[in-house]
Amino acid sequence: MQIPLQITFRHMETSPAVENRIRDEAARLDQFYNQIMSCRVVVEAPHAHHHKGQLFHISIDLKVPGKELVANRGHSQDHAHEDVYVAIRDAFNEMQRQLKDHLRRQHGEVKEHEPPPHGYVSLLVPEENYGRIKTTDGREIYFHRHSVLGSNFNTLKIGNEVRFNEELGDEGPQASTVKLIGKHPILE
Repeated sequence: MQIPLQITFRHMETSPAVENRIRDEAARLDQFYNQIMSCRVVVEAPHAHHHKGQLFHISIDLKVPGKELVANRGHSQDHAHEDVYVAIRDAFNEMQRQLKDHLRRQHGEVKEHEPPPHGYVSLLVPEENYGRIKTTDGREIYFHRHSVLGSNFNTLKIGNEVRFNEELGDEGPQASTVKLIGKHPILE
């Protein structure tokens, strides 16, 4: 860690044993991901007015290059968090899951969903229940009236901008779904 670990106790006395457990867990995170810039941990005991099941709240604020990660554990109905060590363990496990997700995104292992292709309606043949979409790369894609989502086939106009999902049909590329984007036709 570039900045030393910061530990804060709220509504409770400082505990060397709890502090040591947090240092061990933070060291484990640092071994897992050695680019941690800073780590702040807050251990909060329940307020004195709580009578039943005093649950500890653990908050971890971790800064890594390009991202700030926050894990909060406690103040839930999980009575295991009446034990400060269980609450600490769960918070650091959550932080490790977030770090794993961060690493996957950094390495491009998380799939980014691309929006469906789009184009505009270039031909409509209502009496035969089909039309064509001209794609942004100039191709013509067939679609059937039943492929149109969220609007009526009969309300489509030539030039309407649409998104579609493409598949290979018996006679070439076709749109399995067509969704109207803009209501106004694109004029050329």
